[in-house]
Amino acid sequence: MRDALVAAAFRLFPERGYEQTTVDDIVALAGVGRRSFFRYFPSKEDVVFPDHERCLADMTAFLADGTAEDEPVRRVCDAARLVLRMYAENPTFSVQRYRLTKKVPGLRAYELSVVWRYERALAEYLRGRFGGRPDGSLRADVIAAAVVAAHNNALRSWLRSAGQGDADTAVDHALGFVQAMFGDAPPGAPAAPAEEREEDVVVVISRRGTPMWRVVREIESTLGHD
Repeated sequence: MRDALVAAAFRLFPERGYEQTTVDDIVALAGVGRRSFFRYFPSKEDVVFPDHERCLADMTAFLADGTAEDEPVRRVCDAARLVLRMYAENPTFSVQRYRLTKKVPGLRAYELSVVWRYERALAEYLRGRFGGRPDGSLRADVIAAAVVAAHNNALRSWLRSAGQGDADTAVDHALGFVQAMFGDAPPGAPAAPAEEREEDVVVVISRRGTPMWRVVREIESTLGHD
């Protein structure tokens, strides 16, 4: 019945428009009563996002099941991948919902409130892990926001492409950036390639009017170049 209500709603929304479609219209098409609708969905907005409560519960349980040995940033990145899995389960529905949400300001606001709940779950986990560090709460909030921003950047790119391409690869790349910025490298991890490490910065102080060839020679000498 729950799936039938969602299917009916997304059949009507493109035909009549979201604002013009009522709960009565949805239940009539689904062949159920209003009480059945509100048993599953507190509001019409909730029928647009039928899977987020389950996903939020899964994320919270995943974080709670972690151990002290888990690297915290990697753990929250893995938790964010649960959201991607939810979207990837039904690409057609996810793309349809994305397009609908872009058109309806009220749905965009609702979606932002859902995203904030995901971010809060990640931040609460990180506060528990960083509680003993200086600025642990600040670090937790910044990393949680970065994980959500990176995940959503890749997810929305995939949705804009109508679900084409490999969403996992895009999200892995985005979350890998967060991991590289904030995560702790595992013991024994190889050093970053030379081209990925910061280059040397040399400050040369010379008198005004010094010939450029002499400045260049000084830089080469400092860097050990012949």
